[in-house]
Amino acid sequence: MFSKKEKGVVKSVVILFMFIFIMSSYSWGELLFEKDEYASRRQKLMDMIPDGAAIILGAYRPTGYKAFFQNNNFMYFCGVEIPNSILIIDGKNRESILFFTISEREAKGEGISIDLVKDPEEVTGIERFYPRERFSSYLSRMSSRMDVFYTSYKPQELERECTNEKFRILQSDMTMNLWDGRLTRELRFVSLLQERFPQMEIKDCSSMIRDLRMIKTPAEIEIIKKAGQIGVKAHNELMRSTEVGMYEYKISSLFEYLCKKEGSNELSYYTIISSAENHPYLHYHKYDRLLEDGDFIVIDAGPDYGYYDVDITISYPANGHFTARQREVYQAAYEVQKTCMSLYKPGVTREEVKEKVKTILKEKGYDLSKDVLKKRTIIETGGFTHFVGMAVHDVGGGPANWGTLKPGMVFACDIYAAFPGQKLGVRIEDTVLITEDGCQNLTRGIPRSIDEIEKLMKEKGLVRTLKEKGLY
Repeated sequence: MFSKKEKGVVKSVVILFMFIFIMSSYSWGELLFEKDEYASRRQKLMDMIPDGAAIILGAYRPTGYKAFFQNNNFMYFCGVEIPNSILIIDGKNRESILFFTISEREAKGEGISIDLVKDPEEVTGIERFYPRERFSSYLSRMSSRMDVFYTSYKPQELERECTNEKFRILQSDMTMNLWDGRLTRELRFVSLLQERFPQMEIKDCSSMIRDLRMIKTPAEIEIIKKAGQIGVKAHNELMRSTEVGMYEYKISSLFEYLCKKEGSNELSYYTIISSAENHPYLHYHKYDRLLEDGDFIVIDAGPDYGYYDVDITISYPANGHFTARQREVYQAAYEVQKTCMSLYKPGVTREEVKEKVKTILKEKGYDLSKDVLKKRTIIETGGFTHFVGMAVHDVGGGPANWGTLKPGMVFACDIYAAFPGQKLGVRIEDTVLITEDGCQNLTRGIPRSIDEIEKLMKEKGLVRTLKEKGLY
């Protein structure tokens, strides 16, 4: 039997897990941002489409027992979390029209603001609202007074999705599959528009949306910072709690618990954990190894907070003490990461950063011919990998598409290398914002130096605390 004190601890743990369950299906209710923020985004798109109107489709209801997640483009332009909604952004008449149908009872059951249902124009700032059933007739009338309909040809992003990757998978596994052949929802919508309005020109606006989403506003940056704080706190606890003899699945479970405890509604992507022979597989996520003495572990994981993501990776020894070889490889990667971060600023390119990093390392006495610095992913990328925002691999593509860095860009600085024959890999990754005169690490606060990591891992973590109380 539990003592009175132990019963109190158990009760606290139960309450905490109930809170996590509630948060995991939490709806944001009204709007995440002020309505003027969304209005500004719509106005920028209107500037790009003065000859027509953009049609932004919302997400369908989930088919399984999981919380509804609005797609990222719809959230970006209006912030409304109601299934089957449609948004028209009319560039010719400089107005927006919102369509949705939901009862007050349904709204309450989903945690949706009743004020939003009763008075969507007041809550959202969108000029006009109609029930979804009137969308077809409204579109018909609109087609008589303009020549162009815009819509995104790219697939919608839902939780843990990235539109470009999703498009490639759907094209390969569905559209080009001889035993399937279906179009994506978006391309089917394009086909229907062409069929029903043959007089209209149908254009893809996905590149316009990409250009807007690539540059984060101050309001977006604050949300990403909050996601970063949650991720940093969770990663630091992982280091404290990791010990030899622990299965990787326990580390994965602990990360998700820690993020949702702090208000994260989802993870940015499945947690990636590699050790020993799995280091070469950069997205390994089976969590099937029992950590052994001498293992070096890489954990790539980030929370989603308010539809915004961060990307973080930590590397450290399972036993809390670096071997000479682990120290050599980690220190080289850390030196490259610090140097990259010192060079990011508006106007620089990936190639400029890469060459400058090489020069600085040589000046510091590093031998660039050594194996720890010859890996392509250590220096050749300049740390640039992908944009981060509403998706962990956010719209905008890879480094070759970027040109020069601009204020408001948020991307992952990712330094990694694997040594398969040595069962060793290292990865150091942070989410970085380009500011007016430099950069800011949005996931700052994780111990990165070897001394800092070894010091943190000596601290008592959550796992040891629970073990001492007989609750683990």
